[in-house]
Amino acid sequence: MAVSEMAVTPDATPVGKYDHGEAQCPYRLVLEHVTSRWGVLVLIELLDRPYRFSELRRAIGRVSEKMLAQTLQTLERDGLVHRDAKPVIPPRVDYSLTDLGREAAEQVRALAAWTTDRMDEVTKAREAYDEART
Repeated sequence: MAVSEMAVTPDATPVGKYDHGEAQCPYRLVLEHVTSRWGVLVLIELLDRPYRFSELRRAIGRVSEKMLAQTLQTLERDGLVHRDAKPVIPPRVDYSLTDLGREAAEQVRALAAWTTDRMDEVTKAREAYDEART
């Protein structure tokens, strides 16, 4: 990190560009939620349409019920996912994106598309790196 990107606290402790102290920690937490392994996949999948829990789990694949439930709760708490529980028998719960969630999901999908488009270059870079290390 360049010196120009560093701030200094009153006690002269350098602070990184993205380290805003405990008061600003929520920014980092939201970034972690949106870019987490399951958060990314949930957001991208919900861009297409609302899903019931079991449908979403099948669409994502290899995610435990517990992990998916935690991810959905976290994204709901952040205002990105809407949980619509219908009072019917059997119970029906649908998950969809809020406007804020749709905005975040579009950004995440763009990053996912970039990784797909650039995977050949990443693979070549990895191979060159590994070859140079041996």
